[in-house]
Amino acid sequence: MGTEIRTFGSLKEITEFITNQTSQYKAMYEDYSQWLGTLLRDFEASHKNEEWYQKSAALQKNLRAQSKKPVESPESGKKGAKNGKGQKESSCWVQSGDIAISFSEQGQTEILFEAIEKINTKIQENEKFKTTVQQLARLGLGQTVNYIVYIEEDIPKKIVLKQKPNSKGDDVFKFITELSAPGFYGLVEK
Repeated sequence: MGTEIRTFGSLKEITEFITNQTSQYKAMYEDYSQWLGTLLRDFEASHKNEEWYQKSAALQKNLRAQSKKPVESPESGKKGAKNGKGQKESSCWVQSGDIAISFSEQGQTEILFEAIEKINTKIQENEKFKTTVQQLARLGLGQTVNYIVYIEEDIPKKIVLKQKPNSKGDDVFKFITELSAPGFYGLVEK
């Protein structure tokens, strides 16, 4: 989506938003992984001995192993993706202005790997942010503040805590001061 600023009324709203976003990314991750697996099986007969196919098949096995485990460090997936980017710059891509174009099956597998890697990174970043929100809840931040969240490339990056204009604590304070002040001055005049 790009850059966005959203205001949430509670930590629960933020958690629901992150949980929903993460589940969408996980579904997309699974879809792309299955698509990639199908492509690699289809390409096996015609490209089995080519270096790019062998590297792609090895990376696919690595992705399958990662998807069975809980959230891991993204470094293992990124190493393989860097190899894919190096290939992208070499044989199967033609630069046309700001866009790289490929007419090969290798290009198709490379863009799937790149998309899967970025989606996995977003899933991990969302999980980290969700942990941060849970820590805020433990600090006792409640319903008296609004949470203004800066979201960049669908990932929350910053939170601003802003006191709600008519928060309950604020009303109680005003109520007490309004009742106690006139009584105090009444006693002084006598």
